[in-house]
Amino acid sequence: MFFNKKKNSENLKDLKEAPLGYWEEKSYMIALPENGSVDLSERIFDRVKEIEGLTLQGKCMPTAESPGKIVFAYDGEEYEAGFFVGDFQWSDLLGIQNYRFTEEELAGFKAATKGLTLFMEFHKDCKKSFHIQLKLIVAMVPNLLGILDESSEKMVSAKWAVMAAGSVVTPGPEDLFITQAVSDKSGEVWLHTHGLCRCGLTELEILQSDAKHYNQHYQLLSTFASHLMDKNETFVPGQTSRYIGMLTNGYPVVATCVSWTEGIKEYKKLLLGGAEDRKDSHNSRTSPIFVYKSEEDEKNGKRSKVSEYDHMWGDNPMFFISNEETARMRALARERFHFVKEQSEQSDNKIIIKIGLLRDDANGDPNEREHIWFELLGFEGDKFRAKLMQEPYAVASMHEGDEGVYSIEDVTDWLIYTPICPVDPSKAYILT
Repeated sequence: MFFNKKKNSENLKDLKEAPLGYWEEKSYMIALPENGSVDLSERIFDRVKEIEGLTLQGKCMPTAESPGKIVFAYDGEEYEAGFFVGDFQWSDLLGIQNYRFTEEELAGFKAATKGLTLFMEFHKDCKKSFHIQLKLIVAMVPNLLGILDESSEKMVSAKWAVMAAGSVVTPGPEDLFITQAVSDKSGEVWLHTHGLCRCGLTELEILQSDAKHYNQHYQLLSTFASHLMDKNETFVPGQTSRYIGMLTNGYPVVATCVSWTEGIKEYKKLLLGGAEDRKDSHNSRTSPIFVYKSEEDEKNGKRSKVSEYDHMWGDNPMFFISNEETARMRALARERFHFVKEQSEQSDNKIIIKIGLLRDDANGDPNEREHIWFELLGFEGDKFRAKLMQEPYAVASMHEGDEGVYSIEDVTDWLIYTPICPVDPSKAYILT
């Protein structure tokens, strides 16, 4: 028994990160056409030229030896994308939970055998890079059935992609990656992402989660990933951290991460996500998340497992949205606010709208707002009447149940409860 423990210790000591896969170094997407046929004529480049804000600088068609190429400028930066027609094979392991697909769409995916693969290297602003890749795909394959985002191992709705490509607002952080949950009979859950490496980041993991707490762990992981995507901040695994939330008792959630080669050593008994599970995959740039329980712990580099918070989550832990993401969500909610007015005419819909209220401690800063939910009561011309659904924390003059008239300039988010499913601005394609 002692010999086995020693051997295992030596194995952990010698762990090394594997090189990135091609789908991690660059962003790979496969566009599936409705009729199974990809148009590889010069018309492809003509459609690319029509993308607003894009200037085509160079192009060539794919050959038997090399992929095609598109060199272009967009929003002050130069990009290069490659493309080719290749084989496609459906896998039941692909993520489809992020979007609503019809039975016809799913049948089409399973029957598809060919698609146009488009790949490109992401720049520092990964959300903008992802956005322009969607614009290219929608232009190059106008008869789009769906997209396999190979880098994040998930299928993407064609209707969503077309709406996103036509927007002036970039897709959100969670559109760029997927979180997979692997469980076993013991109830242990291993959460890990796909899609972040192409953004110049590390994939993220939470080890030793369980069925009772994986939803809170998922929120922590998603929030952490969103903060890492903000283009104005730099994060170094093992060296820096992010203050991303607060537990119901006021306890801060300060997250950090380290490479899996170091992180798994801090777990004595790993049923999932250990060295044996990483021989063939999940062994490149991926990092388990840890937390700092105090400022002193952070100063001394004393990391704690996420599971050590499990007895303190409470019913409603608060996770913070970055300023960049708040601005993006606000812009998208306003761009698609016409859906709210249209859907308000349906009597079986309940609609709630998030409004930014100026905080009492704003000190004249118009950006210091408390974002809080109101129930929509009805429209009054270009404005709408709404009722406050909860007690504000930092606006003493307003209380739950108060009614007021607001305009689109006050809106930061919205949610429409339809008979089919809840619809937020990012899922507005469901209403088309």
